[in-house]
Amino acid sequence: MEDDTGERSSFVIGLIENRAKEVGVAAFDLRSASLHLSQYIETSSSYQNTKTLLQFYEPMAIIVPPNKLAADGMVGVSQLADGFCSSTRKVIMNRGCFDDTRGAVLVKGLAAKEPSALGLDSYYKQYYLCLAAAAATIKWIEAEKGVVVINHSLLVTFNGSFDHMNIDATSVQNLEIIEPMHSSLLGTNSKKRSLFHMLKTTRTIGGYGNNCIDKLDELMSNEQLFFGLSQALRKFPKETDRVLCHFCFKPKRVTNEVLASNNGRRNQIMISSIILLKTALDALPLLSQVQHHCWGQAFTFLYLIWYNDELVIQVLKEAKSCLLGNVYKSICENEKYTSIRNRIGEVIDEDVLHTRVPFVARTQQCFAFKAGVDGLLDMARRSFCDTSEAVHDLANKYREDFRLPNLKIPFNNRKGFYFSIPQKDIQGKLPSKFIQVMKHGNNVHCSSLELASLNARNKSAAKECWLRTAFCLEALMDAIREDVSVLTVLSEVLCLLDMMVNSFAHTISTKPVDRYTRPNFTCDGPLAIDSGRHPILESINNEFIPNGIFLSEASNMAIVMGPNMSGKSTYLQQVCLTVILAQIGCYIPARFATLRVVDRIFTRMGTMDCLESNSSTFMTEMKETAFIMQNVSSRSLIVMDELGRATSSSDGFAIAWSCCEQLLALKAYSIFATHMENLSELATMYPNVKILHFDVDVRNNRMDFKFLLKDGLRHVPHYGLMLAGVAGLPSSVVETAKKITSRIKEKEMKRMEVNYRQYQDLQLTYQVAQRLMCLKFSDQDEDSLREALQDLKESYLSGKHKDN
Repeated sequence: MEDDTGERSSFVIGLIENRAKEVGVAAFDLRSASLHLSQYIETSSSYQNTKTLLQFYEPMAIIVPPNKLAADGMVGVSQLADGFCSSTRKVIMNRGCFDDTRGAVLVKGLAAKEPSALGLDSYYKQYYLCLAAAAATIKWIEAEKGVVVINHSLLVTFNGSFDHMNIDATSVQNLEIIEPMHSSLLGTNSKKRSLFHMLKTTRTIGGYGNNCIDKLDELMSNEQLFFGLSQALRKFPKETDRVLCHFCFKPKRVTNEVLASNNGRRNQIMISSIILLKTALDALPLLSQVQHHCWGQAFTFLYLIWYNDELVIQVLKEAKSCLLGNVYKSICENEKYTSIRNRIGEVIDEDVLHTRVPFVARTQQCFAFKAGVDGLLDMARRSFCDTSEAVHDLANKYREDFRLPNLKIPFNNRKGFYFSIPQKDIQGKLPSKFIQVMKHGNNVHCSSLELASLNARNKSAAKECWLRTAFCLEALMDAIREDVSVLTVLSEVLCLLDMMVNSFAHTISTKPVDRYTRPNFTCDGPLAIDSGRHPILESINNEFIPNGIFLSEASNMAIVMGPNMSGKSTYLQQVCLTVILAQIGCYIPARFATLRVVDRIFTRMGTMDCLESNSSTFMTEMKETAFIMQNVSSRSLIVMDELGRATSSSDGFAIAWSCCEQLLALKAYSIFATHMENLSELATMYPNVKILHFDVDVRNNRMDFKFLLKDGLRHVPHYGLMLAGVAGLPSSVVETAKKITSRIKEKEMKRMEVNYRQYQDLQLTYQVAQRLMCLKFSDQDEDSLREALQDLKESYLSGKHKDN
């Protein structure tokens, strides 16, 4: 549905909560005719999860029940809409409109897919809040826009709290997923891109956001399929997926008033939609040819289904139940598409095709309907042709009268026809006949009274053509709406193919051979990445140094140390972006990777004072940390950069240590980057902590950064003081600081030695247990196991002997 208000956003969101602070969200996208349902428990007192969704959708309107404080006095979603989205239109609807039973009936009737495919039959009672929000949202849209949503037309997604990875708004910004923090890299002319910009090579609009099935193996191993699909997708108009949604809505009453001239824009959109649909259906045989020649081999799809905290891996050969694996049968051989195309061919001229050239598009819209059917339409067309011809005759007259041989007559939808004259052809001033003179590069754009009059007549004739054409096409629109569900499927398939071919496969194909690999997923296995690279920065720096990571339940925390500028923050971002790429179904920049599916990614990285909320750097840091601690689960990935640096050293160290101990008690994977070398003592007390450092060579008080991650602790003495000296701090101040830090370091080393001796036995026992677990699940023969056990015994006794 075209938004006539000019709003940048197309989302309308319904929000409701219960007394247990469980929130239901229904997000209706008017441009793509899709409904996204979510329900979750709001664990943050500041409604951080809801804020993240609101930031993601940027709604044009928020629908809430009457304001009522929750039982515990916490801020409700209604007040959140007032404070957090103060510039967004807020609509208050009676609680009776938030009817979950009515919502379930609506979703079942309006969804293009079967309710069983949505999981609605299974989760109806559990996720009643989002259905209640859907009932209110759909009711408001139909009343506000004066339309009825057609049955089986909506693309509905149903997201509980278990089946997708959540990334909060702060982490989206920290990881530069949508927008880069800095547009350029210091000291270079290279423009820095976000992960979104790196993947945004799709041709359809919906290809930017649709989830993708992990199906790249076939594309990357079959060049004919890859290039064939790429060329076939080029034949589909870019707006196909978005324009198909116009068939999902119908005006409540079709009368002459509805089709009046003041609705000319709406009539134009309807005609354009039918032309675009005709063009898309004409391109389907090309997709069929690619399938027939290239898709002879069976597809193998890997589905990752997240349910009841278990990862169920289903390998579906032949892909009989999958949309993509059965595209040839479900799309190319579906008789309904042929039927729709034939119905269009009965009334639409065969020569009419979708185009993006403004005046050609206007002409196609005026002449779309076959001639000789409607007399008033034929008269309006003659008027349109006469005024268009008069415009070009006027241009020829001006070329001769004013000696302007290079005068051109371009057209755009906003201004209509106008004159474009090269500045080199203008001698002195333009004649007085020319008005609205404006410089535009090396040309001058202008008009005249005669041209303005012809523009008005031409536009009026075009509107009359659209009005009569729309009136004649209403029966065709009704016929298409009867089979609108297949158009929703077509839109989804095109977006999915586009994402796989033109985004993921294209991105991988532009890299050197074997630079990207397919990740493996496990139920409770490790996060293991060998020779991983930053997906964004490696395209800027050809000599990017790869680094890996290994985290498991037996070693679930890594503390990364190193001087400033050694690569710690880049490394943290690299790991998170790699996990995100893997879970959206893309290959990753690494030699090898095995991943445990992550339910949430939390980041706490560089911050600054927030003057709007009167929060200091430390307060902002603590709010972010509190949100992590309140929402972390055993399957989360947490990365923290310099936790506790914004307050006193003792308090900051205490907070960092305490947070580490809290996370160590969970099975969550955590990576800490810090300058606090005291935190390395955690490894002497907790066997599931590993210490890593970035290698640095120190020569003549200068540091040579290697950007290579190594195991263990590496003490680089006074690296902060070295950088202070390079920055111009007086040498006397630097020397005094060196003496002070040496005395502090000496005391710390003595304490670490005591801790090491105290926990040595525990460390050895835990290491034996780790080895035994590995041997338990190994596939070695009996003799090899006996030999490994004997080596383990000797290693343990040797360690005990050294300790004594």
